[in-house]
Amino acid sequence: MVSNIKTGSLRPDEAPDLGRRPGAGLERSCKPAGIQNDGITAAPAFPGIERIEARFRGEAFSPHRHDTYGLGVTLHGVQTFRYRGRQRHSLPGNVIVLHPDEEHDGGAGTEDTLRYRMLYLEPSLLRRCLDADGQQGAALPFVGQPVLADADLRQALAMALCSLDEGLEDLEVDDLLTRIARGLAHHAGTRAKPLGLLAQRQVHRARDYLAANALAPVRSEDLEAITGLDRYALARHFRALFATSPHRFLLMRRLQHARGMITAGEPLAEVAAATGFADQSHLNRHFKKAYGMTPGRWATLVGPAA
Repeated sequence: MVSNIKTGSLRPDEAPDLGRRPGAGLERSCKPAGIQNDGITAAPAFPGIERIEARFRGEAFSPHRHDTYGLGVTLHGVQTFRYRGRQRHSLPGNVIVLHPDEEHDGGAGTEDTLRYRMLYLEPSLLRRCLDADGQQGAALPFVGQPVLADADLRQALAMALCSLDEGLEDLEVDDLLTRIARGLAHHAGTRAKPLGLLAQRQVHRARDYLAANALAPVRSEDLEAITGLDRYALARHFRALFATSPHRFLLMRRLQHARGMITAGEPLAEVAAATGFADQSHLNRHFKKAYGMTPGRWATLVGPAA
């Protein structure tokens, strides 16, 4: 943890001009009655989108990676995390952009409480948005700089992040995805050569099968049979479209089921058995790799804030 960060010591590409208060609007609209104890508050789910607020002091998350985009806004304190070989720092009002399957940790960069909100976006939703915009098969936008001072993207995220006690509506999400896609494309580099339409259909077929059979055993032969692709071509094309592997996609769907059961108060041993893990230790290991903490720790944080 960095304990003595001062605004003037941050790199220019990692800190905005605080005189312009880039996050003031979002901070005001999302401001609680006071900074609360460590905890995570989750919003009502929407298919393919998860939203949280996190409050921490010190180091919060050990190295882990998601199979989703992580898009968020720092609201209070200094947010620090290691990402793609460098330590990063985000100040209030900055936008955080984490690409799927990129390892990162996270915590407070000073003694002050860190507070931030994140939207986790499944790549398939962004994929549909890009396809509808005539970018069929184009690589997902990769933003190399994970800390941005981007008012337009911040305002787009504020649509979804300022009312975590309310669910998202379809039309609201349509507009949100359009604005996120535009913002990410603005910061992304060159795009890879698109996949052909046939390969796209085959990969989508595999993804749909994995999502529908997340709690059942799925073999490579099963995916080969339903897609007509050999397992190595499928793995390559799947990553090109969705920025992760079929195996990791399936694992994350199982962990999402497990997290829901844990939040509902189910015993961890029963959660492991119901979600396809060999035992509780197996669940613990994968849960921590995905979310940066053990299932037990998660269970203590998702309760009401003190």
